[in-house]
Amino acid sequence: MKTLLLDLKTSVLVTVVFALLLCGAYPLAVWAGGQLLFPGRANGSLVTDATGAVRGSALLAQNFSSDKYFQPRPSAAGTGYDATNSSGTNFGPTSQKLADSIKAAVAAYRTSNGLPADAAVPADAVTSSGSGLDPHISVTNAQLQAVRVAKARSLPLDKVLAAITAHTEGRDLHIFGEPGVNVLLLNRDLDEAAARK
Repeated sequence: MKTLLLDLKTSVLVTVVFALLLCGAYPLAVWAGGQLLFPGRANGSLVTDATGAVRGSALLAQNFSSDKYFQPRPSAAGTGYDATNSSGTNFGPTSQKLADSIKAAVAAYRTSNGLPADAAVPADAVTSSGSGLDPHISVTNAQLQAVRVAKARSLPLDKVLAAITAHTEGRDLHIFGEPGVNVLLLNRDLDEAAARK
């Protein structure tokens, strides 16, 4: 009986110590380190406008429907760009549904951007990312949308292309992936430039 009570006391003591360490001290240390070392990222990489209002996160895509905005990759997350329902389509390369949706997306992309019927369309313009929430598009995709955006905003094309260049992010560690353009940051800066006029 004495051994049982000693074992019970030890078990309770170890549980309390680990609960304090792993449910209290460790999360607090991680939170404090994040706030101290990189507070913007630790708080969700929030993007604000000139008034300080939060427009979204630089890490998550969102839908832009007006012609004056660059469009992100298509989303399969929930009803579209739903961060609580992040997912891809999960269609395989031989899926007829995937082929049909890409064919429709290619036609819609060419129409909305005033491209000829035989114009090449970047893959990221017509396929969703694995999460359905990728905030970046390829530089080629952005450049193909530039004419539509410039026309809708009554801006010279070279200014819109310069904005794309200014928002082009390089490869990760200079070797992984391809350069990309964050759609939310690009659209925000174009809105703010228009507001300053």
